[in-house]
Amino acid sequence: MSMPNSRERVVAILVLLVSLLTQAGTPTASAGQPADALWFDGPAAAVLTVEGGRFTDGLGREVVLRGYNVSGETKLAENDGLPFASAADARTSAAALRSLGGGNTVRFLLSWASAEPVRGQVDRAYLAAATEQIRAFLDAGVRVFPDFHQDLYSRYLFHEGSWYTGDGAPGWAVEAGGYPRESCGVCLFWGQNIQQNTAVTRATYDFWHNAHGVQDAFLATAQTTMAYLAEHLTPAQFAGVAGFDPYNEPYAGTYDSGQNNRSWERDVLWPFYEKFRARMDAAGWRAKPAFVEPGLFWNANLSFQRQEGGFLDAGTLGPRYVFNTHFYDQKAISGIFMWGKAGDGQYTGDFGTVRDRAAATGTAAVVSEFGHPLSGSTSDKAPTVDKAMYQALDSRVPGARWWSDPTGSGPVLSSTQWQWDIYSGRHHELMNGNPDKVRTEGDAWNDEDFSGVRLDDSGRAVLRQDARLLDRLYPSATAGRTVAFTYEDRSRDGSTTLTWNPVPAGLPHVARLVGSGQYGLLLWRSDGGSAPTELHLPASFATAATTVVSDLGTVHGPPPYTRDTPIAVTPEPGGTGSRRLLLTAPGADAPHFALVTNGATAPDPQLLDAARTELTAWAAAHR
Repeated sequence: MSMPNSRERVVAILVLLVSLLTQAGTPTASAGQPADALWFDGPAAAVLTVEGGRFTDGLGREVVLRGYNVSGETKLAENDGLPFASAADARTSAAALRSLGGGNTVRFLLSWASAEPVRGQVDRAYLAAATEQIRAFLDAGVRVFPDFHQDLYSRYLFHEGSWYTGDGAPGWAVEAGGYPRESCGVCLFWGQNIQQNTAVTRATYDFWHNAHGVQDAFLATAQTTMAYLAEHLTPAQFAGVAGFDPYNEPYAGTYDSGQNNRSWERDVLWPFYEKFRARMDAAGWRAKPAFVEPGLFWNANLSFQRQEGGFLDAGTLGPRYVFNTHFYDQKAISGIFMWGKAGDGQYTGDFGTVRDRAAATGTAAVVSEFGHPLSGSTSDKAPTVDKAMYQALDSRVPGARWWSDPTGSGPVLSSTQWQWDIYSGRHHELMNGNPDKVRTEGDAWNDEDFSGVRLDDSGRAVLRQDARLLDRLYPSATAGRTVAFTYEDRSRDGSTTLTWNPVPAGLPHVARLVGSGQYGLLLWRSDGGSAPTELHLPASFATAATTVVSDLGTVHGPPPYTRDTPIAVTPEPGGTGSRRLLLTAPGADAPHFALVTNGATAPDPQLLDAARTELTAWAAAHR
């Protein structure tokens, strides 16, 4: 085993120092932080590892990653393969993602074509610009995991008159293969190119078999990129880099004789991930996990598309890998296989499968892409589809059964929604370089339109989806183990408020307290540490209007944090104006509960006490 490099040693020392402060319970600012910074906001809190099948930070707390993909702009040529036209735009996006979208994590897309435009020559100007844009998110208190993105292998497979386009590999990699002129035939959706476009399938097959040395070149560029980031970010910033996604939506292209997706994952895909893992180690990323994706169609919800897989033969992945998958409701997107809207519990089975596969491989899970089109013939389904996906990320139990079976929830899944593109509807992309095909609408890529954000005419970031859906209450850091969590966001489908998890009639005082407001409920077992449990507070939960009913106490309008305040509100790191609820619970392996709602206006103490009595009895029955 090689020795840690200097960058890793510095990060380790910082983590150790903060850990010592934590154990002493001293509310002292960490080195390099403002004097008023809270002691648990140091680099140790940003460090992400995998332990016991869940994400943990350097303070031992269970972590949930929630955020977005930044950004589909990387797929386009107009900004040279960067998510943003400038670092200033990156900062605008990061601040809005934190304050409007409630995110604490981004999957940050990178372009191999832009990083290595000439074979063997990495463009360090591109790496410098990408690093500066990544830094904007890290400084806003947002974790980052980069992704060398690809779709349909490469834009250079497609000619000027093509109906579709791709992204990923550089032009020289395509030229080396001498592929036939691309054609998908009668393809109504761009994704059909994955299996039907001969140029795409052959180029993809060649990559996995390292024809012309293209895979070796990709791995070398990835290592150079990771080493550059480790060298040019400060230790505190680098602590916020969660890991790396080696390859987006892997697919064989074509199988060898007798091969299927399961054997391809085992014999081709997993050896590639092991090579990538070795490159991470060599680049100074030894302590960070690889966010590895199984074969693209292993968890598809169309039976004719689904393929056996999900790393069935990989054994225990352990802390060096994260089970990383995507989920789109292809039935809903097609407009053919699903009539009507999504409903309560629509995706608990699909996301339960993700939980089960991650548990079987002994690691944490992240759903790094999900969402639904916001324009087009099926866009009317988006409010319910996206709500149902978030519901399934929070718990594997439908709302109708949650109160009677909360401990069946499973872990709260980490996720990054597709996507967060501040340029939505304002692009100027020459599709495949064709000046007669200037794309401005939506994502400007294969007629997609997924972004939850845009810039208005004044240049201000505004949401394109219901804020109650996107800016959510969730347990971002739990001091112990989450037992169950649910959140009723009361998001809307047009003028209809969607309530899929009403408080049951058997808890009348809780129901009265919540009223028609939003609410979340967390059950957890404390770890005996001094660091608090943290829940992100949406902007809709104004501090003065937030009510907490917990075994730790009851409070309306939680006060600022002090060492002796068990229930408090404080800003989230990064200075973006977002806030978090802090719950400091005593005792190791002790059960706790906390109901958080914005439904009450000046509730009287008797109502708070009665609600606490009801919840105490309910929680005791569901430990």
